[in-house]
Amino acid sequence: MTGSAGNERKPSGPPPALLTGAVADALRATGGHTGGVYLCSTTSRLLRLAVLAGLPGPLFRPWWRVHMDRPFPVADVYRTGVPVVLANATEMMRHYAQLAAGLPFQFGSLYVPVVADGRSFGVLAVLRPAAADAAEVQAERERLTAVADALASALLRLGADGDAVTWDEEPLCVRPPAAGPAPGRVGRFSWDPATDVVTLDEQARTLLGLPPDEFPGTLEALARAVDPTDAHRLPGLLHRTARGRPPPLPLQVRTTEGGLRLLELWDATGVTTDPGDAPAAASALPRPIAGVLLDPGPGALADGAADLLPEGVFCLDRLGLVVYANARAGHLLGVPRDELVGRSLWEAVPWLNQPTFEEHLRGALLSPEPAHFHVRLPVTTDPSSVPRPYEGDWLRVSLYPGADLVTCKAVPSNRVPNDKVPEPSEADTPAPDTTASLYRPIALAIALTEAVTARQVSAVVMQELLPAFGGRRLAIYLLQERHLYLAWESGFPEGFLAPFEGVGLNARLPGVETLTTGRPLFFDSMQQLADAYPGIDLDASEGARAFLPLIASGRPVGSCILGFDRSRSFGSEERTVLTALAGLIAHAMEKAQRYDTEAALARGLQQALLPRRLSQHARVETAGRYLPGTEGMDVGGDWYDVVEAGDGLALVIGDVQGHGVQAAATMGQLRSAVRAFALGDRPPEEVMGGTNHLLIDLDPGQFASCCYVRLDPATGLARAVRAGHLPPLLRHPDGRTEVVELPGGVVLGVDPRAHYPVTELRLEPGAILALYTDGLVERPGHDIDDGITDLRRALAGAGGPPAETDTAGPTADAPPGRSLADVADRLTATARQAADRADDIALLLATRRAAEVTHGKRAGHGP
Repeated sequence: MTGSAGNERKPSGPPPALLTGAVADALRATGGHTGGVYLCSTTSRLLRLAVLAGLPGPLFRPWWRVHMDRPFPVADVYRTGVPVVLANATEMMRHYAQLAAGLPFQFGSLYVPVVADGRSFGVLAVLRPAAADAAEVQAERERLTAVADALASALLRLGADGDAVTWDEEPLCVRPPAAGPAPGRVGRFSWDPATDVVTLDEQARTLLGLPPDEFPGTLEALARAVDPTDAHRLPGLLHRTARGRPPPLPLQVRTTEGGLRLLELWDATGVTTDPGDAPAAASALPRPIAGVLLDPGPGALADGAADLLPEGVFCLDRLGLVVYANARAGHLLGVPRDELVGRSLWEAVPWLNQPTFEEHLRGALLSPEPAHFHVRLPVTTDPSSVPRPYEGDWLRVSLYPGADLVTCKAVPSNRVPNDKVPEPSEADTPAPDTTASLYRPIALAIALTEAVTARQVSAVVMQELLPAFGGRRLAIYLLQERHLYLAWESGFPEGFLAPFEGVGLNARLPGVETLTTGRPLFFDSMQQLADAYPGIDLDASEGARAFLPLIASGRPVGSCILGFDRSRSFGSEERTVLTALAGLIAHAMEKAQRYDTEAALARGLQQALLPRRLSQHARVETAGRYLPGTEGMDVGGDWYDVVEAGDGLALVIGDVQGHGVQAAATMGQLRSAVRAFALGDRPPEEVMGGTNHLLIDLDPGQFASCCYVRLDPATGLARAVRAGHLPPLLRHPDGRTEVVELPGGVVLGVDPRAHYPVTELRLEPGAILALYTDGLVERPGHDIDDGITDLRRALAGAGGPPAETDTAGPTADAPPGRSLADVADRLTATARQAADRADDIALLLATRRAAEVTHGKRAGHGP
């Protein structure tokens, strides 16, 4: 960890008070202990954490930036506009394995979009105690949504005034609202088991609710002053403490009025006993004990109660700032108490920046479970320095989470744990950012299992590997026919890598030699690289370079180049990690290359099954569009067609269940069957019935939806039939749009006795009939009827001059005379831009020309 608990700069972007106020409101509304708001960056497809309340920023550095296409809740909420509720760690692991790998603690979280007037600004997030299921936090989600809506409205006003509503800085780290009222004062007491005399000072009597001068001074009287549920165990705890076995800190008791108090006990003689000698201690004579009674919270500790404890005690606020430390803590940590308090822990005690401590501290800040572990004190290597107490010894550290504080206890330990703990760095040397170095390789490994294309693999490397090691440049070359070709680049000057495109394996270049030798190459500076490869072209930047071979199961795949802005050295452990990660990248890239090849063949097969050109008619213009899904390799079963049917045209659209070769093959067979029936000009109900029987005979268990329209171009009469398919849309010449309600029947392939009723409608000259598949109108988390409504409005706006009163919404910007192909492109424009479209899309449009304008016109055709 590096950095400080706060931020001194004045950030660009929205006013900090607006953002921090919204996060504070979110925490109050949900009862959460941590909150934050992500805003869009000026960098494309990147969200940045603008405010973080209740957590030390440096400890959570890996989550400062989130790419919009990564499988994280923040990215999903931004893309879909749908809130995400993760009630507990199980839900997180089930839905977001990468996030769970980095934060494997028991807590819940809520994420809601910050959206106003159709504009998405970011995401508001809250971390809270774990719940059994999402139903328990439904009310909190609704209150959080209200806070997000208010923030979005404020950001919308800022944007309208020309102010920036993006964020490109480090996050502002702020304290959350106080969890409760200020604590009371501290009382002291003692007990001598030999005389059974209990002594309470005035504050202790006040905290127990005892009237002045009315305390008998016995252990029995002390037990009567606490809640009956605690009274039976209090004498036993005092007796065990007197025999050398004090309870772990802190011990909670309640007064007879129900007030919560913390009880701290220790041996008043100051003689300590090793825990391993507990049996001998239990047989020794009881010794007097001392203790303090206090309200829970930082105020009580600040009153000096823990100064009396023999253990080292220090307290951290939720930003990692040391707000209290007793003298014993300073002695054990080797840092004077006045140098501890008021500083961030990783600044005051840099040798504690060890993976073990960081992981447990994250857990204490996020979950209610205490943590216990061992750390080893550093050994000073400077011969001129004064030896520090306990250097080289082990400390047993306990962390006790609280609403506003984490209380830490440290005691010397003569037991070396079985787990090997890395030697800490020299005390005066700042530790590296071990949070990122631990988390990012884990996240990279998980993310690579989800990447299926070469481009996705490259994007994962850029988003997960570069931040882990501070890199700024990336180039990935893949091997094809003994030459290396650039597959991905980021951060290099434009055109710099062009001369290296297609270099052979005999070239003396580091990117080639790392692959041919199988050895990674590390250069601490550009000068070192130039000395090793005289005459090599170098970009103008200074910095280090790492060249990693991509070899999968002994087979060369390519090479990976990492660039850094500044000169740096690569430690042996870092070199080992990078080399191992290169192996993961190579396996993922090899799998992706196979995927890309197979996907290209599959797409070619599907395109071959779709019509290359649509049947034409002088009085009918048609336009079709097909968009394959962008997620997964399987081809789909969507299709459309226009077939000559006697003196008319048959308009067909269908969707076979599922994906894959089977769905595509079934689609091809159904398309051929429908074409055969249509060419024979069979009635629509017979076409659908015959196709239904064919599908049942071909593949029992497979089903498909279909819509078939037989159009008479001369009269505009259309006879339509529907088998479980979505209803067509009709845009009238005056701009009105409507959903054509077709009674229809069940999907094809289910019931051999199914009946498909026919509905007649009239297609006026200039009207547009739209047939489509569900991929065009389905969105995660939204009702499909809402998608159909949106498509209807888009059709109203894209089809030509609107009507003066349009029930489908405003369309005043639609220019007249728009071609049908242009309309088809406009209706599919948003879908074309989606990078994570799960389903295929098919769209078929038809319009009828007036008789007087058909002379010399050609009908439109498909893509």
